[in-house]
Amino acid sequence: MARPPIVATYSLCGCDLDAGQWGVVTQSKFLAVGSIVPWAEPGAGAIATQSFANWRYGPDGLALLRQGLTAADVVERLTSADDDREQRQLGIIDAQGGSATFTGSGCHSWAGGSAGHGYAAQGNILVSGATVDALVKTFEATSGRPLTDRLLESLAAAQAAGGDRRGQQSAALLVVERNGGYAGLSDVLIDLRVDDHPQPIEELRRLYAMHGALFGSTPRSEWLTVDAALRAEIDERLGRTGHTNLGDWAAVENLEERVDGFDAIDPVVLNALRSAT
Repeated sequence: MARPPIVATYSLCGCDLDAGQWGVVTQSKFLAVGSIVPWAEPGAGAIATQSFANWRYGPDGLALLRQGLTAADVVERLTSADDDREQRQLGIIDAQGGSATFTGSGCHSWAGGSAGHGYAAQGNILVSGATVDALVKTFEATSGRPLTDRLLESLAAAQAAGGDRRGQQSAALLVVERNGGYAGLSDVLIDLRVDDHPQPIEELRRLYAMHGALFGSTPRSEWLTVDAALRAEIDERLGRTGHTNLGDWAAVENLEERVDGFDAIDPVVLNALRSAT
């Protein structure tokens, strides 16, 4: 059997139990790291599998977490059944925020991890242990903020502390929440991947901002009342786009989730319309 490629990576599994969210963020000098490392399921937990990555750790680990096993128990189950465990690296958060990280003795240095309540950080082929330290310190220091923001800030801090000693190539962010995704019909709140880019973390942050504009929400109290002057502006700008209905234009721009009636308008929609015309 061919040996799996080295997923020289740093990653952070984290959760926000109050929000019912679990997630993983990762960066690597490896093509499309998001296709291998991050796994998460609401009510079960989150997993990062890397180094000479065993892809099966993802689905098999989530199945064990779904049964109620702790993160430490799942790490033990997965690695004890794997003859190549000393080349693997693994981080897990369970449904209660329990955590565990594993670094086999055969992982290329610098390699190691750190785990605490609500997080598991790990990395291999790093410049130094400062990368993992930065993941942990930033995640702890941002307590109380949205999980997605904490994960992204931790990733950026880890890169600033040294990152993967081979450089950068890809990054990914996965966050899940029961019925928290598109139209309330998906458990995937965020699933963004930068597969090949010279500055993947910056690109990931750009995509995250775009995701927020398209699929986020503005409190109704912050919507703008459409008075006669604003209605005239909206109609005139819609005419330039070839539309007569705000909902139709918004659907073309993937902003339909931000349109609800015509007496008030989400500022994000209005700014997008103004930018387009």
